[in-house]
Amino acid sequence: MEPQIPPPRRGPKPKPHIRENLLRIGARMLHESGYTATGIKDIVDAAEVPKGSFYNYFESKEAFGREAVDFYFNQGLTELNALLGNEDIPPLERLRHYFAERTLRFQTQGYVRGCMLGNLSLEVADQIAPIRDQLAEHFQTWGTLMENCIADAQRSGAITNPLPAPVLARFLLNSWEGALLRMKVDKSDAPLTEFHEVVFGALLV
Repeated sequence: MEPQIPPPRRGPKPKPHIRENLLRIGARMLHESGYTATGIKDIVDAAEVPKGSFYNYFESKEAFGREAVDFYFNQGLTELNALLGNEDIPPLERLRHYFAERTLRFQTQGYVRGCMLGNLSLEVADQIAPIRDQLAEHFQTWGTLMENCIADAQRSGAITNPLPAPVLARFLLNSWEGALLRMKVDKSDAPLTEFHEVVFGALLV
């Protein structure tokens, strides 16, 4: 009589939403501390999962960083669409309200963190192509929403600046990212206030 072979032991079932939890926590840590200063061990410890669980979902830290950028941007995309795509509000007012709301949020947070897209652009864009490509894609999406507002305002006569809407939108976004960097250095809303004054007092008129 052949010996009976016991069935293989099954390990514990994975916790629900563990992948999303890793992305949520990891994206927050990348935003707060940056890519280099945030290790895989830091992420899994904060998520309270074994390190091996990380590699069940992400091939590498670079792959995780790419998806964390997506997670961060997509979290705010609904709000971004709601503010910049609201056709019940004149397009120039949409832009003004969007930047005013963002300024208020940074004031409340104590002028820290800034924009994760901008932070990672400075830190890893020259070294990690997959993350750089993802950053570029999201900046394009963000800029297109601004471009649509500017084009609508030009058609209605609210903006008389003859420069093409795509050029104005890219300048607007680049200037905003620069103002956020200075905000973090100065620990002040002065760069953001000056951004508003120049953009809505001289550029988009």
